[in-house]
Amino acid sequence: MENYNGEEQVRVKAERKKGKSLWITSLVSGTVASMVTSSVFLFGGDFIDQGKSPVNESTKTAGVQQTERVEKNESVTAEKLSTSTDSNDRAEMVESASKSIVGVVNLQEMQNQNPYQRQNESETVESGTGSGVIYKKADGKAYIITNNHVIEGAKEVEISLYDGQKATAAVVGADALTDLAVLTIDASKAPEGIKFGNSDSMRPGEEVLAIGNPLGLDFSRSVTQGIVSATGRSISVDTTDGEWELDVLQTDAAINPGNSGGALINTAGEVIGINSLKISENGVEGLGFAIPSNDVIPIVTELIENGKITRPYLGVSLASIEELPQYYIQNVPEAAKSGVMVTSIEAGSAAANGGLKQQDIIIEIDGTKINTATALRKYLYTDKKIGDKVKVKVYRGTEEKTVTLTLQKP
Repeated sequence: MENYNGEEQVRVKAERKKGKSLWITSLVSGTVASMVTSSVFLFGGDFIDQGKSPVNESTKTAGVQQTERVEKNESVTAEKLSTSTDSNDRAEMVESASKSIVGVVNLQEMQNQNPYQRQNESETVESGTGSGVIYKKADGKAYIITNNHVIEGAKEVEISLYDGQKATAAVVGADALTDLAVLTIDASKAPEGIKFGNSDSMRPGEEVLAIGNPLGLDFSRSVTQGIVSATGRSISVDTTDGEWELDVLQTDAAINPGNSGGALINTAGEVIGINSLKISENGVEGLGFAIPSNDVIPIVTELIENGKITRPYLGVSLASIEELPQYYIQNVPEAAKSGVMVTSIEAGSAAANGGLKQQDIIIEIDGTKINTATALRKYLYTDKKIGDKVKVKVYRGTEEKTVTLTLQKP
């Protein structure tokens, strides 16, 4: 677990076809008090008064505009009232939704190395802050959804509620691959959970709001506005459990370190995503990503029921062909050069029992092309379950073979 003094960064491969590397920033903020007080806040550019016109044009149109205002006075008034009503409704919706957004503080044990003491003393210090969403209340507990990277490595997790109360949270379960975690606190201290919406119904251009704690609890429950920029995005990220293709919604709503685990909501006040990542690069703005609610709920449900996510297990270590020394692949058939090589096999695993061999090159599973270890993992974890049989096409030397494996528990 890294100490989150600053921004945790994860390599993204979204534009590898262009030969360009971007950085994805996990939205966790470290200790930010000194940073906030020393920050310089800049306006975004010069003010240009677009309303100014040449004198002749202004004179020519002034009378027409005035006449139209008189003739359309009723419609103008109605439009103003409607706009005001929409604004009030939105403010009330945000006020209600914000009560279910919490601050999540990651407290870690740190050794206090005092040269004048024989033994080092340890103390619990704040390592980073993020956001969370109250999902539901049941059996005397309030369940909170956040990101795994917000609470990873924590000795204690503290929750900050909208009314200033603080509570110590218990970790129900966490999953590094999907970057989700579930916490609980005493339900008597928490407001009701927020409703989750259907992320599959969202379309590019639809308005969304991000609510969270950018740069720490000093800016708790900040609200920013934007749109869904794209749906169906998939970003390759490195996690503590390996590489993973994370499916995300893209938004231009401003999200910053500290927003991790917060809510991306629609205009009905429903959560349609958990804010998790942004692209952090000079000259890049408005590229934030949220885990879709329809992906969140099944993971959260399993974490609540079992405390962990159990996925099918092959029992192999893999390497992409391009990562291997040349002497390993000099006699590899052309058709196998886009696959992944089995570098080791665990005894008694599904791979061993099914007849896979070390140095086999996997090119397909059930007819699905496999060109990276991430692609193999994604197929198994998304489309298969423990006990399923899969047909794996491999090259063993220059010979093509198909073996059938029965997927097991880890």
